[in-house]
Amino acid sequence: MTVHFIGAGPGAPDLLTLRAARLIAASPVCLYAGSLIPSEVLDHCPQGARIINTAPMSLDEIIAEIRDSHAQGHDIARLHSGDLSVWSAMGEQLRRLRALAIPYDVTPGVPSFAAASAALGVELTLPGRAQSVILTRVSGRATAMPETERLETFAQSRATLAIHLSIHVAAEVQSRLLPHYGADCPVAVVWRASWPDQQIARGTLADLAAIAASGAERTALILVGETLAAEPEDFLESRLYAGDYDRRFRPNGAEPRFPEGTA
Repeated sequence: MTVHFIGAGPGAPDLLTLRAARLIAASPVCLYAGSLIPSEVLDHCPQGARIINTAPMSLDEIIAEIRDSHAQGHDIARLHSGDLSVWSAMGEQLRRLRALAIPYDVTPGVPSFAAASAALGVELTLPGRAQSVILTRVSGRATAMPETERLETFAQSRATLAIHLSIHVAAEVQSRLLPHYGADCPVAVVWRASWPDQQIARGTLADLAAIAASGAERTALILVGETLAAEPEDFLESRLYAGDYDRRFRPNGAEPRFPEGTA
């Protein structure tokens, strides 16, 4: 029997992957983060499934539930919001399961920064403007940031920043970024990306604190960078689709690098 760790996506139930839906439907036990996962996702659970909201539970209580269900021979769907690769608390659960010799697998989900980018209708990387996206946060009550991972350090690159779990300290974020990005740098805040009550606010870094104050103090993502502008200046089109660009699937020129018919 297997514990299936599943990224349930940013909120919209139809952003669940096909694999995730199949695994949930095949698991007689489902543990889910009830504060962040919409109830519609649980509609995929089989009839009679044991469904447990882990929001009020400790790690020890969660592992005990998994251990008991595993001992009864049940597959378990363990749902987390977004994608499990960042800020999911999956690592500590996997460590416990390895110690108990309980098998598990991991199914990725749509991350919140991707849902926010889609809601804004922007590409976070643009030729000539930014080719990196940095996913980060500020220190919080539960988890402090390493000294080497300061906002100021990341800001020196002027890459696109996707700042999670930090809307409640937006004024601090603003003051720390202003010397590096400048007051006119585009920003966006997306609350509850892909949910029915999703909210979007756009402006400049000079507006960030005021923008943040206009919405909720949780479940929001702050995006900062020049690629967020409606019409980014000096925006270059990708060479990949340029008519004169020689590439493997579209040979071009008298002496193409990959002649037609070659692998």
